[in-house]
Amino acid sequence: QLAVIMVWSSALLVLLGLSGSLWAQQTPTVLVNLDLSPEQRWEHLQQAFDTDLMKKAAQILISSQVPNWFHKAISPIVMSLEKHIPQLYAREIRGIASTMKMKLADVVILNFAYEFTAYCTSIVAQDKNGNIYHGRNFDFPHSVLRNLTMNVVFFKNGEPAYFGTSLAGYVGLWTGMSPYKFTVSGNQRGKTVWSNWWKNVVSAVFVHRFPVSWLIRVTLEEAKDFEDAVTRLSTTPLITGVYYIVGGVRAGEGVVITRDRKGPADIWPLEPLNGGWYRVQTNVDHWLPPPKKLNRRLVTSQSDDTAIMFNFYYYTAVITTIYTTLMSAATPREYTTILREKVLKLYLKCY
Repeated sequence: QLAVIMVWSSALLVLLGLSGSLWAQQTPTVLVNLDLSPEQRWEHLQQAFDTDLMKKAAQILISSQVPNWFHKAISPIVMSLEKHIPQLYAREIRGIASTMKMKLADVVILNFAYEFTAYCTSIVAQDKNGNIYHGRNFDFPHSVLRNLTMNVVFFKNGEPAYFGTSLAGYVGLWTGMSPYKFTVSGNQRGKTVWSNWWKNVVSAVFVHRFPVSWLIRVTLEEAKDFEDAVTRLSTTPLITGVYYIVGGVRAGEGVVITRDRKGPADIWPLEPLNGGWYRVQTNVDHWLPPPKKLNRRLVTSQSDDTAIMFNFYYYTAVITTIYTTLMSAATPREYTTILREKVLKLYLKCY
């Protein structure tokens, strides 16, 4: 059955022109059929990931994000949270819990825990020929996530609709592409402690605002083009602040959106004619100086595609980087996700 799924996945990726890059990295690819009921959409997870591994990862992540006493106290409340979050995603979470034989409360907590710990670096850049490139490093302080990293192809009416890179058990997206339209990644804004984690959950329950990664997924599914995507990502009320980095398909289509809960705090577009041919966003507002101990902002003087991605790939990763994705909406066959542990070993051998 798994072989059939892989062949089917490969056929779908060929339709998108993605077969070379996605499969070359040996990252599992999971199909999500949006025409199925939400409870059934993630049923292929059980072919791609071991149930015991997911349960173990869940225990590690929950214990690191939520104190044990707090976890026990809020579990009954989290169960009711499923009634308050967007229903389609609530039903998907219920389906994942059933498929992977996990507690519903744990899967709900995991989805919210992932929301507030995306210490990442993203870049959107335009080369000298007007091509737009988008790169991102996804950082998380638990290496177990390398074993849960997956590419996801969402398709509707028998056709691939959008795709991205995510973590098993997570219904949102921090990294994604709508082919021939736009690319998007999200970075956590500022520092988060567990007390803020709970404040954000309350915001989701009582104010009914979007989790930041779910807005990325909705935008990938519904936005018509780059401008539409920027508008949605800038104005939709959120449960917490975030940085959205968006790349389009035409020259000049690149922007970093610094978000507050209610709207944009800043819009930072590409300005190639004035020297602003790239924008790098970490987890600090771009108008503030970077931390002295760790400057992940890219510094380069070359504006060709090779220099852009080489500098980003090798010089902005940190020890907690889980994966790197390089993408361009105008050339979706180049979408590439690489687990950094494997690449680091390969690079050291070559060196």
